[in-house]
Amino acid sequence: MTWRFLVDEDVSRLITRSFQAAGYDTEDVRDVGLRAHSDQDVFLYARKRGAILITADKGFANIFQFPLGTHYGIIVVRIPDELPTEVVTRELLRALDELAGEDLNGTLVIVELGRVRIRRPSAQSLGD
Repeated sequence: MTWRFLVDEDVSRLITRSFQAAGYDTEDVRDVGLRAHSDQDVFLYARKRGAILITADKGFANIFQFPLGTHYGIIVVRIPDELPTEVVTRELLRALDELAGEDLNGTLVIVELGRVRIRRPSAQSLGD
């Protein structure tokens, strides 16, 4: 399974570069003209591109606003801001290793220090 990512502007550019260096197809909202755009614009762009959104914006964890099964996946980073970017990068890459081979389509993934939580859409929300 090949993943494509869109990194939100509230996540360091170093993470975008680290993902690209690790071989992941990764875009940054700042490089595609979405800086300071609404969450809805970012969400729609990610969906149009078939990308998993990586963000620190807790609003994207709201499954009423961004329902499970309506996107290609959202990863919300819940790691304290005061920690170095290298720690965040390491935790995200570790989470991806842990999730390797999984279909993240429609899921909400929360990445915390040493922990990954995943919420999957019901079969009903996928149109089954």
